Amino acid sequence: MKKVKIKLETIQDIRDFVNIMATQTIDVDLSSGRYVVDAKSIMGIFSLDLLKPIDMIIHSDDCDDLLKAVDKFIVKE
Repeated sequence: MKKVKIKLETIQDIRDFVNIMATQTIDVDLSSGRYVVDAKSIMGIFSLDLLKPIDMIIHSDDCDDLLKAVDKFIVKE
């Protein structure tokens, strides 16, 4: 399992992110506070507080391709 922070700032970002997730076979959740939603659910993502970075929880250790695909959304610290 791997956890990274991501930032989805626009509706187009959310749309692009969900399209990337739809091509993946790995289980991925997004978490904001006490709310956790499936990363493939556009309605679930809209229910989160997107004003601040959210946690992307990847339920696999073999996720290098997924991380490359969503690199533009990952918060670099």
